[in-house]
Amino acid sequence: MLIIQPSGGLCNRIRVINSAYRLSLKRQEKLLIFWNCNHELNCPFHFLFQPVSEFKITNIHSVADPRKLFYQKTARNYLTNDDILKNRLPDGKLSPSFVESLKGNTYIFTWESFYPSQDYHLFLPVAPLKARIDQMIGTFGPSCIGVHIRRTDNQPSIGKSSTDAFLAAMQEELLKNPHTMFYLATDDPAEEALLRATFPGHILSNQNRCLRRDTKEGIEDALLDLYCLASTQKIIGSYFSSFTDIAADMHKIPKIIAGQ
Repeated sequence: MLIIQPSGGLCNRIRVINSAYRLSLKRQEKLLIFWNCNHELNCPFHFLFQPVSEFKITNIHSVADPRKLFYQKTARNYLTNDDILKNRLPDGKLSPSFVESLKGNTYIFTWESFYPSQDYHLFLPVAPLKARIDQMIGTFGPSCIGVHIRRTDNQPSIGKSSTDAFLAAMQEELLKNPHTMFYLATDDPAEEALLRATFPGHILSNQNRCLRRDTKEGIEDALLDLYCLASTQKIIGSYFSSFTDIAADMHKIPKIIAGQ
């Protein structure tokens, strides 16, 4: 059996589960996911996504949960994030020889991808969220570009993808097509206020969103932003952000990173 404890925020977990599903197919093993509801993402899986048959999801609320500890302590192999990075090849896949060496039950705790993401059919939003997503997408019009501005605790993103870089990239898109709309996903209300003032009538967003990731409402709003970004024609995104990367990868749309 393959047991996975994905860590981090929403998109880190999605890419870990995608990778784990690929590995479980390769090893022809059952897949068990421990979905930890914590300050990074405090919302059970089934509040966000429809039931899946490809693996079993167990929601936990503590790393001391006895079900999780049982599998962690009894697994023949226990892999950390460092183990994943050490054995991941440049193509994003785990070394075949390393995979072959993993005999018996394997427990993986990571926030890193270890196979290229491709199984987004595993993540179908529940009906109420799907309705909200579809309603927002319906306002996009014929030309809509996604903008993801990551701030708060992501220092690499803040340093590389400056506000001026986003403004310049958006202005360039408007020069190409003055009717372009932008769907904005950001964790910084000040950034949104600036963009709305700079590009009046061109900014769409979930304006009443909750930004707290330790609440169910905050994670639901993050999921809405992710799927709306993925439904645009192109994304202007943030450096070193799994949210930008996953949003673009979901429907294989072009992305540019502000500041690069």
